[in-house]
Amino acid sequence: MLITYLGTTTLLFDNGVDQIMFDCHVTRPSLGGYLFGTLYTDPVVADRVIGQFRIDRLKGIFISHSHHDHVLDAPYFAKQCHANIYGSPSALNVARGGSISVDKLFSFQDQMEYEIGSFSISVLPSIHSKAHWYNEDLGQTIDTPLIQPAKKKAFKEGGSFDFYFTHHGKHYLIRPSYNFCEGQLDGIDTDVLFLGVGGLSRDSKERQNKFFYETLDRTHPQLVIPLHWDNFFLPLYGKIKELPRIAENTEKSLSLLKDACVARNIRYVVQQPLTGLDM
Repeated sequence: MLITYLGTTTLLFDNGVDQIMFDCHVTRPSLGGYLFGTLYTDPVVADRVIGQFRIDRLKGIFISHSHHDHVLDAPYFAKQCHANIYGSPSALNVARGGSISVDKLFSFQDQMEYEIGSFSISVLPSIHSKAHWYNEDLGQTIDTPLIQPAKKKAFKEGGSFDFYFTHHGKHYLIRPSYNFCEGQLDGIDTDVLFLGVGGLSRDSKERQNKFFYETLDRTHPQLVIPLHWDNFFLPLYGKIKELPRIAENTEKSLSLLKDACVARNIRYVVQQPLTGLDM
């Protein structure tokens, strides 16, 4: 299985037959564009990603929540790659705004388990990281088709989800947002854990320890790979940097996660955007 990290929380799983994508955000609008402009897919960047990583067998795009940095490019990828989109009603309204046909849309309200080729995927209700001035829309929904270009405030959270899936006996868990639901992952063992760290450095020591207990100690991963650490306001095809200090102390977040893994004898790898790991 080749796992390619496309930055933020976007992951492409490729077993040589089928491809599955979790979240879909490669355009990465600038901070100025995010705050004061409108957001829309850049087809040049999207087509470059599709070509470079030979995304020609994409069966599904699973959306964790409907903020722009998780869903912005899903309609374009679905259309270009003839893929289905799986998500909340809000995520599917982003897809409808991109003219994706109804037969390509699958709502988590209707189904939480999917069999796609050799992938067996379970959708887990989750919780977004704590609200701040730039995302004070937690729990709010997108109730009509969202047509691009659109303001950032149009991309409301719409509910958050994690993904737990198996492939030929190996288990993978993707938790894009830094937060925890007490006891939610009890009994869910995984081989590889993809763990969002955006917000970890700013939290209290008590909640940090609780987070590690509810994720690392509950799921017993052999390998942990952090997500949501890179600066998604900078171009994907440029110098990769950490999030700005005003938003997150990424160096501290990564260090805290690394120390927690080392203390538990868990392998820890920081995967760089645009790179693949064969697992």
